[in-house]
Amino acid sequence: MTTAGFYNTIETESSAEFKDRGSKFLAYAFPCVSTEIFKKQLQQIKKENAKAVHHCFAYRIGTDGNSFRSSDDGEPVGTAGKPILGQLDSKEVTDVAIVVARYFGGTLLGVPGLINAYKTAASLALQVVPVIQKPVLKIYNLQFDYTRMNDVMVILKHYRCLVFRQESLLFCDMQVGMPVNRNAEILYKLAELKTVHAQPVTTTTV
Repeated sequence: MTTAGFYNTIETESSAEFKDRGSKFLAYAFPCVSTEIFKKQLQQIKKENAKAVHHCFAYRIGTDGNSFRSSDDGEPVGTAGKPILGQLDSKEVTDVAIVVARYFGGTLLGVPGLINAYKTAASLALQVVPVIQKPVLKIYNLQFDYTRMNDVMVILKHYRCLVFRQESLLFCDMQVGMPVNRNAEILYKLAELKTVHAQPVTTTTV
């Protein structure tokens, strides 16, 4: 999933359609960094495809490989969610979800037919969206005197850190994401400013 401090993901939504013996499979791929985002998107897709008989899905979140889920949503076990997840893994992407809505066409496809349909629909949805690389970020809380703001921001901008939260009074309290492959350099530069305190929070793929 990760290579030299980077991971593969998508930034935009995509959709694709696959048909087999009358059944129609509509696949929706979208960026997904939390289960809350996934649940909202799933509800929206269900609303848009209210007449579909199944809404099967899979997602993978984060770079440790431990946060993933798949669902057959009433289809025979292993015929839908697992093939969809397999397409995410074959593309080696994370922070991505795919939902496939099936409209039944009157003919049973059988287990091999279902596996092929869900796999193909998911694959098509991923083929029409660019896969991009993003740096794995380690999150830090920074605290420093307000007079150091410009110096800190110069360092953060130079190393392409992301600022998630910022509170500025007499002292600044900031939460930032630092690329893990430049982590040591960034902390060294901040330490040179003497009055900047950096506290690690967690590793994420925000």
